[in-house]
Amino acid sequence: MASVASNVVFDDIFTISSIDKEGRKFDRVSRLQAHSKNYDMDMTLDYNIELFPLETGQHFALALASSLARGGQRTNTTDGAAEEEEHVWRPDGKGQRGLEEDYDYVMYGKVYKFDGGTAEIVTAYASFGGLLMSLTGSFRHMTSIVLGDPIYLLMRL
Repeated sequence: MASVASNVVFDDIFTISSIDKEGRKFDRVSRLQAHSKNYDMDMTLDYNIELFPLETGQHFALALASSLARGGQRTNTTDGAAEEEEHVWRPDGKGQRGLEEDYDYVMYGKVYKFDGGTAEIVTAYASFGGLLMSLTGSFRHMTSIVLGDPIYLLMRL
């Protein structure tokens, strides 16, 4: 799929194959397993069921982005305006609108591990405040996902 902006490092459509296959451990959190339509990727994801209820068999769009800013990374200016523009989400609703406007569920986290797997297949792991994600598939589709970098996960039905 074509990226909305250059700061989107991965996007695809997923179909949920199971939810809480090994049982639920927390009241408001479920773990889904899903497979992607275009890139043949497998994903496991913890998510808040009160904020984003999902069912087995449902399809959802998922994007991973390095920033919520539209149009990619900002260039530096002498007055410091670019630094302010990098922080596009604010709890008071003021400020510039970013990619989050196009999605129903957004999490912010960090890529904490890459597992080499085979020469072709790799797994990227990210944590979103304790909610975990693993994304497994061809390294060709994950070349822009960088170990140690902050990342936004965006989902919509």
